[in-house]
Parts: sequence; C-alpha cells; structure tokens
Amino acid sequence: MPTTTLRPLVLANWKMNLSIEQSVLLARGLLKGLAGIKKSTFDLGLCPTYPALPAVARVLQGKKVALGAQDVFWKPVGPYTGEVSPAVLSELGVEYVLVAHSERRQYLKETDTMVHQKILSALSERLTPVLCVGETFAERQSGQKDVVVARQVSAALQGASLPKGTRLVVAYEPVWVIGSGQAVDPTEARHTAQVIRQSLIDMLGAAAVASQVRIIYGGSVDPSNISAFVNEGPLSGVLVGGASLEAKRFLALLRQL
Repeated sequence: MPTTTLRPLVLANWKMNLSIEQSVLLARGLLKGLAGIKKSTFDLGLCPTYPALPAVARVLQGKKVALGAQDVFWKPVGPYTGEVSPAVLSELGVEYVLVAHSERRQYLKETDTMVHQKILSALSERLTPVLCVGETFAERQSGQKDVVVARQVSAALQGASLPKGTRLVVAYEPVWVIGSGQAVDPTEARHTAQVIRQSLIDMLGAAAVASQVRIIYGGSVDPSNISAFVNEGPLSGVLVGGASLEAKRFLALLRQL
C-alpha cells in the first residue's frame, strides 16, 4: 500500500524536444485521448518548455490536467538575464516546477545551494517543487547510492517547511538510466524511495510527509513498467520523459494505471 494519502502523480517532462506548435498539438491529442481514461485515479501534469507554457496553458484551461515548468529561478524580480521567477510562472498557471533535474546539474552546473534556493522560492509562491535526486553510475558502483540520494534531499530541504496548502514531490531518477531505455528494478526503486521517505520524515515530520509529499520514480518509464512504480510502498507516481512525447504511447502508459 502507498505511504501517502495523495493520489498517484504522473508528470510528463518534454524537455527541449518539441516546438510550440508541436507542444500544443500533443496537449490537444492527450486531452482528446484522456476522455476514455478514468483520470480520477491519478493526477496528471505536463511540463513543456518555457516558450510553450502560455500556449499549452490555454489548451489546458478548465481541464483537469496541471501545467508544469522545467525550471524556476530563486528571485522574484531583478537583473537575472534569461531566468524566470516563480511569480511569473504562477501567473501563467503553472502548478509544478522541476528542480535539480540531473541534466541541469550536469550541463548547467547547478549546485546544492542553488537547488535549495529554488525549492524555497517555489514554495514561497505556493508552487509545488519536484525535487529530482539520483546517483551516477560511478556512485552506484562504489556503493554510495543511498548516501548520495539522502544527502541531496537533505541539502535541498535544509531549513524548509511545508506550510498548510503547500506540497512537495521528490523524484528519484538514477542518472545512469535516464534516456537509456532501461529502468531500475522496481524493488530497488522502492528501497531508495524508502530512504528518501525517511530523510523527509527526519526533516519535515511524518504527518507532513504523509499528507503533503509524493515520492515518484523517473528513468525510462514506459507502458510496460509503469504499474510497478505506482502505488508500491513509498512510491506514488512517475516522471516520464521520452514515453510522453507521442500521444498514443503516453496514453497507453496512462491506461495501465
């Protein structure tokens, strides 16, 4: 049984794969296909690129599908060229924001300090941060997986709190499986999710974790394996990359819930 009182969450991370027009067409196709799926059993969110957010927001307006952003900055306003504040994202109708995805840690050199600031900034605007954590292959091989993941959670949430009405998502995404087409064994994912959950309880308290936090899995999720990562132990959802880029395949995945 899940260890959260919240419904399972499915988030689609489209990364930098679609144009604005393609994002709109995909969102429309998903809404059409969702008509035949019982959405009351799970929550769904779509994370397009920054430029596509307004257009996708219009498509989703009045629908029971949330809008997510792929990043957020930690200041409300200022001389920060190229960045977008949580207040502006909220104005666009964004509900979820991805924070510290491994690709940003790798290519943009995001540090634990930056991640921490982004988490606090998102929560201050009542956005739901999706904190991404996970080990590299070298860290896994050296037996440091649990230590690395627990450290990332602790560094991101040090001093944070979850006031009433706010929520948090932690996505366990092993760096070495992202885009590989090979997911980790569900048993291992559940073990790591339990490590994350205990770290969260130590920092936020058991009551807040049960009612305001979801722990989800990301990394080569597809229609054949999604059921193993939803409502299993501490896991309560998935973060989907490549399998969310085509409506037919993503809808097939959602039908497994």
